[in-house]
Amino acid sequence: MSWLVTKFLSAFLLPPLNFLLLGVAGLAMMHSRPRLAKSMLVCTLLLLWVFSLPVVGSLLARQLEAGQVLAPEARPTAQAIVVLGGGVCYDAPEFGESAACAATLERLHYAAWLYRRTQLPLLVTGGDPKGFGIAESSVMKKVLERDFNVPVRWQEGASDDTRQNAVLTRKLLAENGIQSVLLVTQGWHMPRAARLFRQAGLQVIPAGTGFHSVKRLTVLDFLPSVEGLESSRIFFHEVIGMLWAAR
Repeated sequence: MSWLVTKFLSAFLLPPLNFLLLGVAGLAMMHSRPRLAKSMLVCTLLLLWVFSLPVVGSLLARQLEAGQVLAPEARPTAQAIVVLGGGVCYDAPEFGESAACAATLERLHYAAWLYRRTQLPLLVTGGDPKGFGIAESSVMKKVLERDFNVPVRWQEGASDDTRQNAVLTRKLLAENGIQSVLLVTQGWHMPRAARLFRQAGLQVIPAGTGFHSVKRLTVLDFLPSVEGLESSRIFFHEVIGMLWAAR
């Protein structure tokens, strides 16, 4: 199944589209079954409200992130560092070229920090699922070497999703006798990514980054926001992805 088809179908299972579809169904039934229709509309509003709250989104995301951090003082027994792509800003006008997006840059920053502590060789993985003619891994390699002064040993640029990241990375590393890796990705993405990399045959030490911090709550955390909805969406996306990976 292509990347585009997968993304299109998954959109119907995730906020906000799944909630909106419930509301549309309620509107369509307003004349035939008004009581049920009103209940569906109320549920739509409540679901959108609750899962748009930053306090809810952050709490859900932290369930995925639990246990995915590598302690700063740890001395992991791995043979390489693998960094997963997290998106590219194509034709970024301020750079005059494609650049790493925020999530990818967080991962690269942490991978550079790990490299300086461990001196382990790096592999970057990420293809061109949107068909823009440039692989994520090419951008990642350039950023690491030019901006962080960190060498990249291997580049995997043919994958379209996390499962392919794992399979193609395993093949590339196996040719070099490497079985154990520090896996760098967002903390919320790590449970699914680590499972897929282990299924591919690699020994994985999670090295998550970009965690949702535990902070003192303010009144703003109880007001709906795009950030709150995005965190909730991430949670449901990863849960569905883990169920799919376990099939």
